[in-house]
Amino acid sequence: MALQYQNVLSSKGNRIDDLLVLKPDIFGDTRGFFFESWNQKDWINILTSNNQKKVAFVQDNHSKSCKGVLRGLHFQNEPFPQGKLVRCISGEIFDVAVDLRINSKTFCEWSGIYLTDKNKNQFWIPEGFAHGFLTISDYAEVLYKTTNYWSKECEESIIWNDPDINIEWPLDKIQHDIKLSEKDNNAKTISEFIKKNIV
Repeated sequence: MALQYQNVLSSKGNRIDDLLVLKPDIFGDTRGFFFESWNQKDWINILTSNNQKKVAFVQDNHSKSCKGVLRGLHFQNEPFPQGKLVRCISGEIFDVAVDLRINSKTFCEWSGIYLTDKNKNQFWIPEGFAHGFLTISDYAEVLYKTTNYWSKECEESIIWNDPDINIEWPLDKIQHDIKLSEKDNNAKTISEFIKKNIV
């Protein structure tokens, strides 16, 4: 058994370096199913094959959200930047990563994929990206591993509907207004992020 993976394209059709979708081998029959959701050896091989540095996961997070909840776009600054390995174990979400790496050829471009309890895919979002998701199903539970600990002082957000990023959220699938936290509703724009980080 081995984790398969594929590279990810941005909304503009460009390959975004280091973003990966992991696809497990699933074995199912009338009793149910079985699959390896995590394998350290496979993970190291995937990173090595993509010229990425090895990472260690230090924290697992678990969220439950009702339909229309949008969480994000979150990221953490130095010295606690986080890479995230995200999967949906119940329901369906539209998961988004935005490239915030200043020197990247895909800076400010985004990619979005559907993660569901049926496809069992995982989205690898390394350090240097903002992350967010929209809950499509009545409820969704999301698990994600992180490469660094949560830090209130280092946490920031980019506003979900920034026209300069222009994420195509599937709002037609929720049929009512989105639900945001106060923090996410008051998040900064990408232009504010650029002004702060590029001198």
